[in-house]
Amino acid sequence: MTRTLTTELAEQLTFHWEGFLRPKLVGLTDEEYLWEPAPGWSVRPAGSPEAPHLQVGSGDFRIDFAFPEPDPPPVTSIAWRLGHVVVGVFGARTASHFGGPPVSYDSHAYAGTAAEALAQLDAAYTGWIEGVEKLDAEALARPVGPAEGPYAEYPMTTLVLHIHREAIHHGAEVLLLRDLYRSQARLSGTPAG
Repeated sequence: MTRTLTTELAEQLTFHWEGFLRPKLVGLTDEEYLWEPAPGWSVRPAGSPEAPHLQVGSGDFRIDFAFPEPDPPPVTSIAWRLGHVVVGVFGARTASHFGGPPVSYDSHAYAGTAAEALAQLDAAYTGWIEGVEKLDAEALARPVGPAEGPYAEYPMTTLVLHIHREAIHHGAEVLLLRDLYRSQARLSGTPAG
């Protein structure tokens, strides 16, 4: 069997997505999704007085945001991390490189429920991985262009690897937050979810 770089790149993320991340998000509750392990950033109803900084987005729920990012960076909820993966990791790149719908932190309608967030996550992942699967050797070698700032002169392969690292990294953080939520619920004697 002949293996191509495209196959390797697609399988890198698909292996993690299908074998680890997505199955472990099954059953995510709204309480877990919005739980804040410490004061920090989350997704909140628009105009929420609890928002520590600027809220951006276009729907009934907005994501906490600040630029430049505070130092140290705030602790973020599962809701915030999933919103970041949907918009900043997969969505913007799918729009820039694979003809997906335009998306930005300012324009996205953030999910107020876990089910809606997972549907957005699935759609964003599907758009990205389908785009990656269509890249041939020539497309993978081409510079990604000005839409990617510091990656502009790098080949598309470098961007794909970066996006996959981001998805794996943030996915692991989400799963750790789920573990912490369940652990604190057990310690307090309350049901988790």
